[in-house]
Amino acid sequence: MGYAIGVDVGGTFTDVVLRDTSGAIFVAKCLSTPYDPIAGILSGVTRALGGLDPAQVTRVVHATTLATNAVLERKGPRVAYVTTQGFRAAIPLGRYARVEEDRYDLRFTPPPPPVAPGDCFEVVERVTARGAVLTPLDHDSVRLAAAGIVRRGISSAAVCLLHAYANPAHERQVAAILREYVPNVVISSEVWPEIREYERATTTIMSAYIGPLMASYLSQLRERLAAIGIDAPIHVMESSGGVISAELAARRAVATIESGPAAGVLAAAGTGFPDVISFDMGGTTAKACVVRGGRPEITHEFHVGGKGSFGGRRAGTGVPIKTPAIDLAEVGAGGGSVAWLDPAGALRVGPHSAGATPGPACYGLGGSDPTVTDANLVLGYLSPTLSSGHSPTPPSSTTAAPSTPSPDSFGSSGAVGSGLGTGAIVLSPALAEKALDRLAGPLGVSREEAAYAVHEIVSASMASAVHVVTVQRGIDPRGFALVAFGGAGPMHAARVAQRFGIGTVVVPEHCGVASAAGLLAGDLSTDRVLSRLDAPDPEEIFAGLAAEAAADLGVSPEDPDVRVSRSVDVRFKGQSHDLTVGWTPVRADLESRFRDRYAEVYGIRQSGEIELVSYRVRVTAPAAAPPPSAPAQNAAPATTGTRPGLRAAYFPELGGYTEIPVHTRDTLDGRLPGPAVIEDAESTIVVPPSWTAALSGTRAVHLTRSPR
Repeated sequence: MGYAIGVDVGGTFTDVVLRDTSGAIFVAKCLSTPYDPIAGILSGVTRALGGLDPAQVTRVVHATTLATNAVLERKGPRVAYVTTQGFRAAIPLGRYARVEEDRYDLRFTPPPPPVAPGDCFEVVERVTARGAVLTPLDHDSVRLAAAGIVRRGISSAAVCLLHAYANPAHERQVAAILREYVPNVVISSEVWPEIREYERATTTIMSAYIGPLMASYLSQLRERLAAIGIDAPIHVMESSGGVISAELAARRAVATIESGPAAGVLAAAGTGFPDVISFDMGGTTAKACVVRGGRPEITHEFHVGGKGSFGGRRAGTGVPIKTPAIDLAEVGAGGGSVAWLDPAGALRVGPHSAGATPGPACYGLGGSDPTVTDANLVLGYLSPTLSSGHSPTPPSSTTAAPSTPSPDSFGSSGAVGSGLGTGAIVLSPALAEKALDRLAGPLGVSREEAAYAVHEIVSASMASAVHVVTVQRGIDPRGFALVAFGGAGPMHAARVAQRFGIGTVVVPEHCGVASAAGLLAGDLSTDRVLSRLDAPDPEEIFAGLAAEAAADLGVSPEDPDVRVSRSVDVRFKGQSHDLTVGWTPVRADLESRFRDRYAEVYGIRQSGEIELVSYRVRVTAPAAAPPPSAPAQNAAPATTGTRPGLRAAYFPELGGYTEIPVHTRDTLDGRLPGPAVIEDAESTIVVPPSWTAALSGTRAVHLTRSPR
């Protein structure tokens, strides 16, 4: 077994984790390069390799925000929409739910539809919801639509005919004709053949929109990795947490829209606690997700590019995507989030971020706006100096870094956590203080009070994401452990947990690059769905879906190592919405599962006749097991000292600045009562008063809150 590499490209940082043949872990963290994401990847991969042979890399797993950014920034190609005669207005009319900030706006202008009205075309045909042909396809109408698409100079088309999930024959004929004129044609029956016309249409449109971008990007990534000697296959994380080949990701690009956040949730699920809340705070955003019984919550529909909090995922405000995704809430709160005063003089934090360029003021790269990182530096939570050192040795080692940081290669996570490790980074307290003074003066408070207000506001903002995935859904968070990662997550985790009465916080090893590490734990996996209203033979449908999914993964569903999970969408007859439950051929057992799920979701028990709507299959081929890690005691220290230090940090409950111990995982011996700070190679853990830290056998730091 050769080297495996995980690459997570975020809005501020690009994280790379390399696992070698002995199980040793090497880490690199570089500033992302928005103008050319692959440049940041190559920088990080080169640093992670150090002196290792790139030809020995056998697997590269990638999580990317390319698809998300394309939707948010509207940077994809122009797309034509082709549908059944009489339904071309569905997309221009759209659907929109106003959020708080525009609910009473008399001059409100709804967001533009994903396809302009003039780019929507109709063809003559019609099938029923059970697949019977009412009107045969008129081929001349398809050629007329094709001529209109060509005349408008459009090179990508999305075809979504009415009830094509029940009978895809007309869609396939339309696609065959259109491909004589249009280079890229996507049809709904191949993307996601599920009931609900509007959602199926928007999902197909988004696939046509980002597919060419993803195909070009992955092709370039493959070529540029080959140029530095890496010819390994490239895999991409799906929104649902599975891993697929780059070729399949290019064809099913819509399944990668939530690629990045999914990897971190997998890392949280692997900490050994059955019920956890994943809490990921990086340089730009923070994400929260519930994991129960070791499995992340999955949603079968989410929104992207909308308004409001939680990453524009609020239902009704963005473009609905009808594919499986790990169900998480996202807020614009990270280490680079800018603190500002609104017209009324109130302090706000985010959602705008200083990002990788110019970054927080304390980086000295040209940024001057006060950010969360600047506030944490002023409060004493961050160390001004991050040391360097190459230590390509067993598990907790990190890679070397240039002694002088640059925007393209920053080494350790200075933005988001303090750490000691991959790069020599000097944060400037003077620049941070100058930036915070711009807030303190107008607010009429001291610099440290302004800094702590920023810290508190961003913690409250992130707590709202935890609230969405727990309390808002009827889940009591007090029975969960909060797993904190990302460069800034461990710095705020205890304060966030405290708001919900959560008494345990877990900070795994390599927490600053947990998403990249989570990529290496992902199995090859993909999903398929097909809507059929009460199909006579569900087993035949399941077998066909499993065969298709297995073929895409290059495996056989009959292989004993391949797992095939089946589920079905069920609803009461007369209702329009359904719930997903695990499949069983015994009708009474299936009805019981559905009624239990219905009571869990809606809080009441109903009775009545049920109907089966859609059939789902998930095929998983386990990734190769990683080699055993070298014993921790043989690991070279990831820090520059073996004794704890001291520094002043601000804790209002103790009256202000207090001298506290500063540890690393290597200096933790027994239980460490707060207040204290534990510095990692890529992050910093803040242990507030009333909390205690201890190191577990897996080198995870466990924070526990003392009972009042």
